[in-house]
Amino acid sequence: MRRAGDLVQVLLVAAPATWREFALATLALALVSAAALWWRSLARATAECAELERELLTERARADERTRLAAEMHDVVTHRLNLMVLHAGAMRMAAKDEGSREAAEELRVAGCQALVELRDLVGVLRNGRSARIPDVLPDRLSSLVADSAATGLEITLTEHGDADIISPAVRRTMYRVVQESLTNVHQHAPGAQTEITIHSGPGSVRAVIRNTAPSSKPEAAKPRSGKGLLGLRGRVEMVGGTLTAGPTDDGGYEVDAVLPAFVPT
Repeated sequence: MRRAGDLVQVLLVAAPATWREFALATLALALVSAAALWWRSLARATAECAELERELLTERARADERTRLAAEMHDVVTHRLNLMVLHAGAMRMAAKDEGSREAAEELRVAGCQALVELRDLVGVLRNGRSARIPDVLPDRLSSLVADSAATGLEITLTEHGDADIISPAVRRTMYRVVQESLTNVHQHAPGAQTEITIHSGPGSVRAVIRNTAPSSKPEAAKPRSGKGLLGLRGRVEMVGGTLTAGPTDDGGYEVDAVLPAFVPT
């Protein structure tokens, strides 16, 4: 580039007086300028190609990692879930009273549902797409609450606003917020009363899951690792939301998630 500029200056200083020589000098100047522009464009295109290649290699590495995770999830988790379903079926057949048979059947059905959801998730990891993930709020949210209530958990669900305006990506995230919160209540706060409040507005949706102090200690005391909520917070932030969680003054626990009402699917 510097050499081309120097040549231009030389041509301008040494421009001859005759029209013919001046035309030749002008043509030479145009050719030098065109060559400099071409060289600059070539350098920019080369840099863009290199950047694109790096992005493609990165995406390929991510795809390979998704495939590896999907394979491990299928091999490990699916195997365990299948065993759980089989044992539940055997328990139902061997049960001598109706209550035990119903409990075993509920466990078997829950295991089958988990297998279906896991199969969808494995497909997402393999394909890198979310088209197979079902819409989950509000219909499946009420079912999730009913399942927890069936285990003896005192739980209430209150919904305000129109949940139909929430986009599918937000629905899925909100469902996972409630699901993880209820899992924590089951593990760390047996006998606690739980309140779930959903506020659906035109611009945002908010879920507050609050439980009282446990009425009894868990059978096996499990300290909160925070990993579940940490992953949940990351998932909420991916759709532009915020999540806060922590103990309350009365010895309970509260999870508060605020998300935009609409994000692209």
